[in-house]
Order: sequence, then structure tokens, then C-alpha cells
Amino acid sequence: MSSELLNFLGNIKEEFDKNVDGVDIESVKKAAEIILESEKRGGRVHVTGIGKPGHVAGYIVSLLSSTGTSAYELHGTEAVHGSSGQVKQGDVVIAISNSGETAELKATVETLLANGAHIISCTGNAASWLAGHSEVCLLAHVDREGDNLNKPPRASILSEVLILQCLSVVLQNEKKLDLEKYVKWHPGGSLGKSIKEMQRK
Repeated sequence: MSSELLNFLGNIKEEFDKNVDGVDIESVKKAAEIILESEKRGGRVHVTGIGKPGHVAGYIVSLLSSTGTSAYELHGTEAVHGSSGQVKQGDVVIAISNSGETAELKATVETLLANGAHIISCTGNAASWLAGHSEVCLLAHVDREGDNLNKPPRASILSEVLILQCLSVVLQNEKKLDLEKYVKWHPGGSLGKSIKEMQRK
């Protein structure tokens, strides 16, 4: 294995370990409370991001939906061209941005706030514009991305996924998700098959 790859793996492990140790559990719980309260009033959850965080949004939408929290992906730039109409007053939007300063996402969040949405931010910058315009910030900070360029999103993406997975676990537990419910939403593939086999035993 090349020294460059070893260095990368070491850097990624260091950043990930710091993120695991530094998870702000109270912020995660507050974010979950905002979502649960919105759902009680008929609200829904939407997740958005620009660039690579947009792909994180797609994964988190799928994860939340399969674990008891119906969620919808909101295109980060299309939102200001009409797609924000999918977000009703009282809905929750999780907005993902490493810098928290992305111009396109600012425009989207401003539109959503004007329409009465609750904003949960997921960002690597607690002092950012996005963090300041959200009800709670889920911090996904890294000091370096891991590779020699230190620019392509690598460690920051893992950090965003980690903190949002934590949120999904809290919501899942609050909703008392069990295997019987889970397999209803995930009946296919080897995962669904393994659960059905467990239920037959």
C-alpha cells in the first residue's frame, strides 16, 4: 500500500474518531424533538444540500424513511424555482452544507424560512450563516479532508453522515421501531430476507 494512501487512511480515521467523540447529543435530541413536534401537527421532513451534500441528503432521506420518519429530498437549487412548494408551513428542513455559507443554499433557506419552515442545519462551521439561521445546528466539523489536496469532500461527508445517522437512531428509538415494522418498509433484498427468516424461527 502506498504511503499516500496510508496517510489518507490515518487522517480519515483521526477525523472520524474526533467526530465520534465529539457528537453533541443534546443538539441531536433537540433536532429530534423539533421533528417529532412537527409530525404531531402533520408536518413532514425534507432534506437538502448543494453538491456532494446533496447526495448525502438523498441517503439520509432513504434512511429516515426506512426507519419510521417519512422524509423527502428537496433539490437545493430548484427550491427557489418552485420546488419549495413541496414544503408546507410547519414542515422541517434539514439543510446540509460544510461551509454553511453556500450562496445557493442561503437563497433556499431564506425562501423556506419565509414560508414558515423549521430549519435544522448540518454544517462544519458553527459560526456560519446557515447555523445562525437554524433552530439547531448539528455540527459536522473536520479539520482536514484527509487527502493531500485537502479540498475534495471526504472526511466532511463522513462527518455529515455520522451526525445525521445519530439523529435517525434517536427518532427510530422514539418511535419504538421493531423488526416487524421495519420489514414492512424494507421487505426486499438480503436484509428483508434475513428478517423474515428470523421471524419464522
